[in-house]
Order: sequence, then C-alpha cells, then structure tokens
Amino acid sequence: MRLFLTGATGFVGAHVARLAAAQGAELRLLARASSNTSRLPKGAEVVVGDLRAPEEFAKALEGCDGLIHVAADYRLWAPDAAEMYKTNVEGTRRLLLLARQAGVRRVVYTSSVATMGFKTDGTVVDEESPVSEADMIGHYKRSKWMAEQVALEAARAGQEVMVLNPTTPIGSLDAKPTPTGRIVVDFLNRKFPAYVDTGLNLVDVDEVARMHLVALERGRVGERYILGGENLTLKQILDRLAEITGLKSPTMKAPHALAMAFAFFDEMVTGRLRGKEPRATVEAVKMGKKKMFASPAKAERELGLRVGSVEGALRAACGWFVANGYAPAPPKAVG
Repeated sequence: MRLFLTGATGFVGAHVARLAAAQGAELRLLARASSNTSRLPKGAEVVVGDLRAPEEFAKALEGCDGLIHVAADYRLWAPDAAEMYKTNVEGTRRLLLLARQAGVRRVVYTSSVATMGFKTDGTVVDEESPVSEADMIGHYKRSKWMAEQVALEAARAGQEVMVLNPTTPIGSLDAKPTPTGRIVVDFLNRKFPAYVDTGLNLVDVDEVARMHLVALERGRVGERYILGGENLTLKQILDRLAEITGLKSPTMKAPHALAMAFAFFDEMVTGRLRGKEPRATVEAVKMGKKKMFASPAKAERELGLRVGSVEGALRAACGWFVANGYAPAPPKAVG
C-alpha cells in the first residue's frame, strides 16, 4: 500500500508513520520546510509542503491508495487565530478535494474528542451525544469541529472518508509537547503545586496509531469513532504519576476562579506582551470546567480498539521526557 500521511512529525502522526512503516507500507510524508524530520521512518518519501497551500504538493497524492490526515494546528492560544482556521478547516477542505481528484481510494481524517458534547457533571458522552458548534470553546475546538463537518460532508458526497476522534493520547515521542504532555513535564519538574477539578479520557498513543491503520482498512464511511481509554480526573492522573515516579502528588485543589485569574494574567503578560505561548490559557480553563469523559465502545465493537490501563503509556511518556532532557530523573526509575 502507498500511503500519504500528514502530521508525521507530530505526536500521533509519528506513531502512525512508524507503525505503517513496520507493516510494510510505502510512505509519502508531508512535512513543512521548518519541521524536524530526523525521527521519520527511514525509506519514507518526504514531501515538503504546507496545509495552507495543499495545491503545491497535489501531485504527491497521485498513485496513493490511502490518505491519513493527522496534521492540525493544535494550540490553545495563538496570536492570530485566523491561521488556525486556514490550516485546520480550509486546509482540510482543499486536501480532501485534491485527494478525490487524485483518485485516492480511502481517507482517514483525525479529528478530536474535543468536538463531542461534554457536560460539566462528568456525563460520559459518545458519538451520538447531542452537540453543535455553539458548544465549542475557543478557536482550536471550533476549527476542529468545522473541519470535521467538512470531512463528513465529503463522505456524504461519496468520498470514502471516516473520522477518528482520539481522546487524550499519551506516550513517547511527544516532542512539542502537547498540552497533555505538558501536564507530565510540569509534574516531573515539580511545577504542579495544585490541581483543578477536571477530568480527561487518556488513551495510549500506540493504540491510537494502530486504530488509524485499522480504520483505513475497514472503518465505515461517514462514521465517527472515539478512540479512548480510561476516564480519569486530573487528580487521579497526578496520583498515577506520583506512583510511577515517586514524586508527590499535589493535595491542594485550586478553584476555577483562581485558575482563570492566573490564565488571564499569563495570557496578557506571556502571550500579549512577550509574544510567547502562555503556560495557562483562558480557553484551557474554560474547557476544564467540563470533565471530558467519553465512551470508546463503538470503536471497540467495530474496529477492535483495545481499551485498558494507561499506566504503561504514562510510564512511557515519563521515560521519554526524562531521556530527552525535558525534566530531571525522578526518585523512581522510569526509563
């Protein structure tokens, strides 16, 4: 199989690329000119391009059997939100059109569990839970919601497109790191004095990668699949990290109002005045009021998703961050 993959220099995409290469796929990997390509699988063809101008690499789609579109502008703060929509929404729309014109048979679009209809009471949601664009908090969620609608519209028009909605992947190779990876890095660096009352569904990134290749083969056209693992409160996640590392888990719970005040200050000083990405954002705090608990039962039934403990993935994340200099070694060995 000849596979075109976007996002291979990112967290989830790197795992998809490595697994696809191990399974013998012929890979064409999209990367921006500024991206670090040193971790890409050997033998893969690197296509230099930008999702804001997919026409420039359109010929690379020719002869491909499948497209896995993982790449996205994943930030909870951006000085110019318009760039996020250009990449996530319009880039996806044009890429799907070009794939159709090139005769690419099957397409997997990687969306996000952020497009689901979460509640503040911790209700476990699934693909059928009512949701609308009005439920999307912030530009990242809204742009992913809009891009997902583009993918579903393409499926309704006859293109073989299916949508995957990973929850919160965790594991190795999180080089940026993602906002979730930052939780682990901050914990390892003893920068987690308190926690807020929120919750996430964590999933092993290796299983997320496997599901991309399975979905390409047998996912149902026009369907969404939540790829999830364990529903955990933030406190439970920090307690798991404490058990793994030997570091102390915070015991003080910070009210959302205090977290919001800190995020507002951090955005103003770090973001607006210094031009750097803040550690805390107003959007993230608003999102945190909803426990993002989700059910992956549909993916279990139809794709064979393996749902289990994420302790191994948390340990892998800790080990990778320590080994690559993001944090000092904790009291317990994690590598």
